[in-house]
Amino acid sequence: MKKDTHPDYHMINVKMTNGDIIKMKSTWGAEGDQLSLDIDPSAHPAWTGGNQKLLDTGGRVSKFKSKYDGLGF
Repeated sequence: MKKDTHPDYHMINVKMTNGDIIKMKSTWGAEGDQLSLDIDPSAHPAWTGGNQKLLDTGGRVSKFKSKYDGLGF
């Protein structure tokens, strides 16, 4: 295997949306850098099971529904 082909794997601080800071191994940044998240597992509906409203931006959802109207979407 070639030397120096893989990035450095080190510990960073990850700041969650609620302000908690956890330590995690990553190739992002440098040792001890802090990565602030906009969305994390403690707040995202995909992980929390919360209700998410469908936002129709520019009529995209309506256009999709009309295009595939007969398929039951």
